[in-house]
Amino acid sequence: MTLPRAASDPDASDLDASDPGASDRLVHDSEGGIDRLVEIMARLRDPAAGCPWDLEQDFASIAPYTIEEAYEVADAIERRAWGELEGELGDLLFQAVYHARMAEEAGHFAFADVIRAVSDKMVARHPHVFGDESRDKTAEDQTRDWERVKAAERAGSQARGTLDGVAAGLPALTRAVKLQNRAARVGFDWPSTAQVVDKIAEEARELNEARDTMGEAEVFEEFGDLLFVVANLARHLKIDPEASLRAANSKFVRRFSAIESALAARGRRPEDSNLAEMDALWNAAKAAEKATAKTGA
Repeated sequence: MTLPRAASDPDASDLDASDPGASDRLVHDSEGGIDRLVEIMARLRDPAAGCPWDLEQDFASIAPYTIEEAYEVADAIERRAWGELEGELGDLLFQAVYHARMAEEAGHFAFADVIRAVSDKMVARHPHVFGDESRDKTAEDQTRDWERVKAAERAGSQARGTLDGVAAGLPALTRAVKLQNRAARVGFDWPSTAQVVDKIAEEARELNEARDTMGEAEVFEEFGDLLFVVANLARHLKIDPEASLRAANSKFVRRFSAIESALAARGRRPEDSNLAEMDALWNAAKAAEKATAKTGA
């Protein structure tokens, strides 16, 4: 027997409590849609007949999986692995259903409330689509309007400070950019990219000084300051620093794999080589990539 659903649950009326087979039929109905997924989650969390592992979980234990699934969606998109994206989006959707189910059990809200809230928010934030505002705006205009609406929403909430509400659990580079964007909206920002670059040079010098004359705590702090300003440079250049770093990571993997392949062709491994040889192979891989990109091959 599943836990009772809140009255706001979209499938609350779909299951006949007097029909013990209704839940099974929905679970095995390949055309059951979102109601099927919600019911599967309810069955997994059923105290009497659910999955022991799922029953042990709470918001904190599931949150890391939610973050991981979001990154796997981003990874599939970056690799243009459209066949994988379908499954990854399903995994991410399941995470939302999971959290909503636990919230319902605790009496906070149900999945239907999540759907209603996000739908209401999207309608309110797009008056140029769902209201009477003009659609004759640039993407930059729309971004400013979006931020203005969000600021008004924050003004009506308990978040009063300019930086309130920027989630602490975001990836650090992403959170840095969001914090800087908030500060920039009230005038706390460098007016030009050149000044940001100068600040990066200043922070790099301070990091060198800390490394040479201070302790680990100071080096740690100065390194964080340097990364924070680099994130600001990304913001000024309109670059997503997380996406840029992911691309750099992929490039590193690709080129180091080329080094390993070249060494393998010589009957050797990286540990049998030296930095000079591997650096030469790196430069060869880099040149080959550029040549391929130039010819479009």
